[in-house]
Amino acid sequence: MIDGMGDTMLAGRLDLDKREFGVEEVPIPEPGPGQVRIAVAAAGVCLSDLHLIDGTLPGTGRVTLGHEVSGTVDALGPDVPEHLTAGLRVTLQAGQSCDVCDRCLRRQPCLRPRVRGVHYDGGWAEYALARADTVVPIPDDLPFDQAAIIPDAVSTPYAAVVATAQVRPARSAGVWGAGGLGVHGLQVLRLAGAAPIVAIDPMPAARERALSFGADVALDPAAADFAERIGALTGGRGLDYAFDFAGYAAVREQAAAVLGAQGAMVLAGLTNAPLHLPDSTGLSVRGQRILGHFGSSGEHVLELVALARHGRLDLSRSISAHIPLAEADRAVKQLADKTGNPIRLILVP
Repeated sequence: MIDGMGDTMLAGRLDLDKREFGVEEVPIPEPGPGQVRIAVAAAGVCLSDLHLIDGTLPGTGRVTLGHEVSGTVDALGPDVPEHLTAGLRVTLQAGQSCDVCDRCLRRQPCLRPRVRGVHYDGGWAEYALARADTVVPIPDDLPFDQAAIIPDAVSTPYAAVVATAQVRPARSAGVWGAGGLGVHGLQVLRLAGAAPIVAIDPMPAARERALSFGADVALDPAAADFAERIGALTGGRGLDYAFDFAGYAAVREQAAAVLGAQGAMVLAGLTNAPLHLPDSTGLSVRGQRILGHFGSSGEHVLELVALARHGRLDLSRSISAHIPLAEADRAVKQLADKTGNPIRLILVP
């Protein structure tokens, strides 16, 4: 029993075997050794959550969804570092290492990452447990809703731009999909000095939004003169970088067709569809690269919190709506239907 409240809480639970989702009463978790309990203040609703619900992403068992989480430290388990104290404002890394090897200590990609809200309970709940090394303190002036989305909606495109693609200034970049990942990719490309930055999205409202988030030009992928427009914008060279933040096979074919010599296509959007390249020989001759990308590392989240702290990154426009945790099913439907063309919906306990 916790002082002032019962011993249960609301949580958005998914049966991964049956793909059935619902908000339920579950026991409030107690932190174990090296863990803290977070009183959740905000949790993002991501397309990855929808992919878990619809079966696009695999999984078994039952889990509380939610890998974008912020709040305050509520309780400490044994052997927690001294800098983590009750009341501390924090966001949580979207996943943790598997404790099988020391690759994370050597800042190399984890081969077996465990993702919050997939492999263990996440933050679509009133309280969430977190391993101490996944807790990231946030400044007092960074709102919880903005802090919650940093560990995926912002850090995934950030890592795609600065780590996977290693974008250099004055190089052209195309961003397919101006949604939850793409708009932040546009912001990061602007920070990195890419030019020109071209947003590609079939929705007029998304194209208009892309211009306000840093794109120099926003194009309709279905336009008859699409390839010609890319050629004109890049002096006939084609794109230096092409980012798929949408996760559609057609996007990848189109991106490959307008990629320049020595260019890199980064696959950050998720799809199980086969990758089809009509001219694979040409790709080799032109020295082009296809780079897979997934998630981010802990240091990327720390860097983004620092950028937000120092005013280099404005995430205030990324929050489309706040929805009560008890109505999480409504948030899922709203994102699936793209009602209101959301960037990020936030669940609030």
